[in-house]
Amino acid sequence: MRVLEEAIKKVKASKCLDLGGLHFHIGSQITISEPFKILCERINELQSKFRLEGIEFRFFNVGGGLGIDYENPDENPIPDFTSYFNTILSNLHLEEGQEVHCELGRAIVAQCGSLISKVVLVKNGLEKNFVIIDAGMSDLIRPALYGAHHKIENISAEGKQADAVYDVVGPVCESSDVFGKEELLPSTKRGDLIALRSAGAYGAAMASQYNMRDLPGCIIS
Repeated sequence: MRVLEEAIKKVKASKCLDLGGLHFHIGSQITISEPFKILCERINELQSKFRLEGIEFRFFNVGGGLGIDYENPDENPIPDFTSYFNTILSNLHLEEGQEVHCELGRAIVAQCGSLISKVVLVKNGLEKNFVIIDAGMSDLIRPALYGAHHKIENISAEGKQADAVYDVVGPVCESSDVFGKEELLPSTKRGDLIALRSAGAYGAAMASQYNMRDLPGCIIS
């Protein structure tokens, strides 16, 4: 609180800065309403406190945070926006002329994109079997960067029983170039197409040309 108070005082005292509002971020992949309710209550407390000091805010940015279903994208393609907005509207006390801003990018676009890759090699080991695909951590960095998991599907074997277990990895010579371990898939072979689902939010935006790789192409349908 002390840091916030000092920052607001400096902004108010500056001739070059305009204190428009407060921006909050409480995390991501939140799938229940309670954290957003607590956030609104905290905003209400701050607004009351600073109003007593003669400080008014024109807007409050409640950030993003609304999660998606990475494991079952087909069953749950759309997050619970109704519950989210009802929670914000019923718990955040806005004065006349104030605005609330939301940043729900992931919740809106994540399920709109998949990374499609081709199997370049199936390597059968004594203890593990590997599916090596031509997409790598440079194309979808979330699994390598912080252990995120995207649903992996063999779309060339659609309708076939998932009866084999593989580690699905990329071609980049890095130990972190792994999309999934012990993935249950249909029997997979060289040339099969693999879909990494829910890549619409951070796939292209965080892609790079690491190791001199080309950026992935984009198909809009």
